[in-house]
Amino acid sequence: MKYPIFAALMMLGLLSGCEKSIQQEVQKNTLTVTAPFKQDDDIPAVAYIQHHEIYNAESVIPPQCYTKTDGVNNPCYACHQTDKRDKNKPNQMFDGHLQGNYEFSDLGTKNHWKNLFIDRTELVKDISDEHILAWINQDNYSPFIEKLKQNSDWQGEITPIDNLAYPEKAFDEFGFARDGSGWVAFNYKPFPSTFWPTNGSTGDVMIRLPEEFRTHQGVYNRDVYLANLSLVEIALKGLDGISVPELDEQRIGEDLNQDGQLSRISYLSKRSHYVGDTKDELAYQLYPQGTEFLHTVRYIGVDQQGNIYNAPRMKEVRYMKKHRFKSKAALASSYYREAKEKSFENLPQTLYLGDKGVNNTFGWLINGYIEDAQGQLRPQHEQELAFCNGCHKTVGSTYDQTFSFARKVTGRNGWGYIDLKSMQDAPNVGEDQGEFLTYMTRVGGGDEFRQNQEMLARWFNSDGSVDKDKIMQAKTLYELITPSAERALALNKAYLTIVKEQSYIFGRDATLVEATNVLQHIDESQSPLEDARQYVWDMQLDWSNL
Repeated sequence: MKYPIFAALMMLGLLSGCEKSIQQEVQKNTLTVTAPFKQDDDIPAVAYIQHHEIYNAESVIPPQCYTKTDGVNNPCYACHQTDKRDKNKPNQMFDGHLQGNYEFSDLGTKNHWKNLFIDRTELVKDISDEHILAWINQDNYSPFIEKLKQNSDWQGEITPIDNLAYPEKAFDEFGFARDGSGWVAFNYKPFPSTFWPTNGSTGDVMIRLPEEFRTHQGVYNRDVYLANLSLVEIALKGLDGISVPELDEQRIGEDLNQDGQLSRISYLSKRSHYVGDTKDELAYQLYPQGTEFLHTVRYIGVDQQGNIYNAPRMKEVRYMKKHRFKSKAALASSYYREAKEKSFENLPQTLYLGDKGVNNTFGWLINGYIEDAQGQLRPQHEQELAFCNGCHKTVGSTYDQTFSFARKVTGRNGWGYIDLKSMQDAPNVGEDQGEFLTYMTRVGGGDEFRQNQEMLARWFNSDGSVDKDKIMQAKTLYELITPSAERALALNKAYLTIVKEQSYIFGRDATLVEATNVLQHIDESQSPLEDARQYVWDMQLDWSNL
């Protein structure tokens, strides 16, 4: 559904007027304009931010949606899904028709992610390896937390985790934060392919349940907490039961396996209610109210031997909290409201809550922090935060508006900090072939844009076809999706130039050269994907044979 042309023209006219005032301000040296933005013809991102002018009202359309499919290459299926096999699923988005169809508003037909079309070769050539290594190995999380604590005016969340920059210090064997904060890291398969290290970033995700899910008779109880975390996994994935690290039923105070005695168990079956001090019921494919997620997006660490790891320095810290539980029926109303707004050709709306971030209107508060020009984490501006709704609002593939927890290694082996060397290329539920092999086959490359030359050289044949045998010989995900040390350093340098520009509203992807498989403008001549190239897919993994 397209928005009226006159509305787009009116918006462009208003923006044209404000652009002149912005350029005048630039000329007064109020702002420092750095390459590649020319003072006379390109307005820098910081100017839009400082003047509170909206650069891209359609920032919920991520850069990947402008990829050229040429009718056959399909990266779209990973987000846009219409899977009606499960009549009980709460996600009622059913947007599989968007696979390769470029159904954008008039405003959205222009690709505003201009950072995709910049060759950063010249910008990075003077950044030495020593400089970038020193940069990425700094902890910018701890000082950020201290700054928030000391800010008496701050009304948003504060999420301290001791030594989060150094995960081996922060978490124990099963992912529990050693500082007693209640955060628990889990081992999950990165979403294809934006979150593959070879495409620009490393990262991790932690979950935290409300206090009553962690206590028994008012006292912290690790067995209770681990049981409830496992029950959340059972509920979200729709399982009958899972393996668990050994739980003591006597400490929990319930006979969980119904064998008539309080013993130690290593398997937990589905049940109607959570345990401990909470009275909440399990809800199919939904988290309990008060669930929190913390997601750090990091630079690509490179050690002295050239090994890849999660660097201490964070590009972004992303936070979600389920502030309100919505039933399947209530969520259906929210999806209907979204569809109704689009039918009336309204531009996307983002509900800003000041320091608390944004409300996605599906029960979640979303907040985010990003590096300032000096590398210190800062709250994201409203325009930068609006970007988050593109993935965590109305996307057909998500589980309760989230991605990572549904992709956790199921059961006991999934508790612990993310470790690519411990995972193989598990297939998706209902499929036989490894997920990443399938993805590269369907996309025609090692990233959505088909421009990761290292992945093309490593896993594809000279005729452009996937080298299936070679991929299947890879023993771990680490082999499949981590870059060479040389590429890692280059990607880190490319992203650093974006940090120095503060040009996030123009795109955050750490691309090295100008994208060639991405459309700058959509028109009706663009070919939709062939029917045979569109797929029904579940992001959940089948770990049963691994």
